[in-house]
Amino acid sequence: MGFKVDLFEEEIVDNTKSYMFCPNHTSMIDVMVMLSVARNPFVFVGKKELTKIPIFGFFYKRTCIIVDRSNSKSRLAVFEAARKRLSNGLDVCIFPEGLVPDDESIVLSEFKNGAFRLAIEHQIPIVPMTFYDCKKRFSYTFFSGKPGKLRVKVHSFLSTEGLTLKNSDALKKQTYNLIYNELVNDLKKKITFSNISKIKK
Repeated sequence: MGFKVDLFEEEIVDNTKSYMFCPNHTSMIDVMVMLSVARNPFVFVGKKELTKIPIFGFFYKRTCIIVDRSNSKSRLAVFEAARKRLSNGLDVCIFPEGLVPDDESIVLSEFKNGAFRLAIEHQIPIVPMTFYDCKKRFSYTFFSGKPGKLRVKVHSFLSTEGLTLKNSDALKKQTYNLIYNELVNDLKKKITFSNISKIKK
């Protein structure tokens, strides 16, 4: 498709351990990017609506634990399925925003609780990840964007050792702030670079 992933890792995953990957969600290509950078076998927790997308949906169903967000039984079943996968040594990837923000001005939507509760229950690290360019390169608006570099940053892991479910909100906030600040700082750099380019012209 003409994309090239540019990966920067502050910490490297250990293939003998399980992790909870938590990237921001901006594009349909996020799933493909995650598959391309993962070192360990893992499974997505993903929303049912995406299974309807031609071609993409075919592969999506085979790499995901599907959740129907309108069905409480489905949400409970997802937790049980994710627990089984984690118990079997697989990693899990959950986009904690739950959906791609409709408003283009939103840098990062509010996080849901699921990823952080599961990580604490299984005492596995949270792996915050920042996808910088996916929305620009391949947004949910068809025929928009263009090929190019997709920058990905794997942040230092957040330990859940010794934490209980009472700590899930604090862990969620810590993860959110880390990714949010990374995205905001990147936007500031782009604005500064753009202004310098205009002055030079």
